[in-house]
Amino acid sequence: MELAYIPSPSRGVIHLGPIPLRGYAFCIIIGVFVAVWLGNKRWVARGGRAGTVADIAVWAVPFGLVGGRLYHVITDYELYFSEGRDWVDAFKIWEGGLGIWGAIALGALGAWIGCRRRGIPLPAYADAVAPGIAFAQAIGRWGNWFNQELYGRPTDLPWALKITSSTDGRMPGTYHPTFLYESLWCIGVALLVIWADRRFKLGHGRAFALYVAGYCAGRAWIEYMRVDDAHRILGVRLNVWTALVVFLLAVTYLVVSAKKRPGREAVVEPGASGGDADGEVEGGTETDAGTADAKKTEGDKADKAEADASDAEAEKDEKEPSDEAESATKKA
Repeated sequence: MELAYIPSPSRGVIHLGPIPLRGYAFCIIIGVFVAVWLGNKRWVARGGRAGTVADIAVWAVPFGLVGGRLYHVITDYELYFSEGRDWVDAFKIWEGGLGIWGAIALGALGAWIGCRRRGIPLPAYADAVAPGIAFAQAIGRWGNWFNQELYGRPTDLPWALKITSSTDGRMPGTYHPTFLYESLWCIGVALLVIWADRRFKLGHGRAFALYVAGYCAGRAWIEYMRVDDAHRILGVRLNVWTALVVFLLAVTYLVVSAKKRPGREAVVEPGASGGDADGEVEGGTETDAGTADAKKTEGDKADKAEADASDAEAEKDEKEPSDEAESATKKA
């Protein structure tokens, strides 16, 4: 007997006249805005200019969407190119189907192009946007809820997800809400990166590497719970192997980078002097560049005061002989 469960939406699209509003696309858009907003705050706190994150996101987001779709289509090609399927559906991104591995890989390429155009180091930019990306993933996963997809094994737990659709091989019933598990995990990863960045002053791409490692650790066990069809290697789902390999690469980068280049970049954007008074924002990052600018300003003020004092003393010395000569003339 089902006492409690998470209901699924009866449909994933609402029409406002001729305009369709799709839940999946809506979640992706909200996630992008959150990532850019938080990334901008963290970038400014590190000494960068406001608006730089958004400018680079113009390159990174489209590349990421294309990469995510390509990864999905390549790894699940039978959904689009097998008998009875329409290959045109491969372009219908609004119906769901984005692979995070392809999105991050090609999104990083887009970000690299944008960073080169602005003369900005990619690792510093990646550190600033890392927790925002995790929050964006947490929001984007709710798009799977709207589409009634990517659920886990059958269960009668109180938080089970009730699937009502029977299309594309779905079986109505109650299942583990793996979309919810991953959403909550991504929120935890974002908070971990923010805390670690504040505590250890991560730099040179290490905050981003921590995000990647944290996400992969969760994706591995969540992926293992899913029951949708997937390619397998040695009986294990392809995405589990991918998560394992990427996790090891991220941890290796963390260790090697910490030894080679400890600390954080002194300057993240040439010519910028951003950062708030405390040097902290979401994640508590200290603005090294801003601190340097403040010290320089104080030094300039001290030099100016010393120069003014010297000028005043010289003027006094010139005036004293003149006064003595005038006094001698009067006595004569």
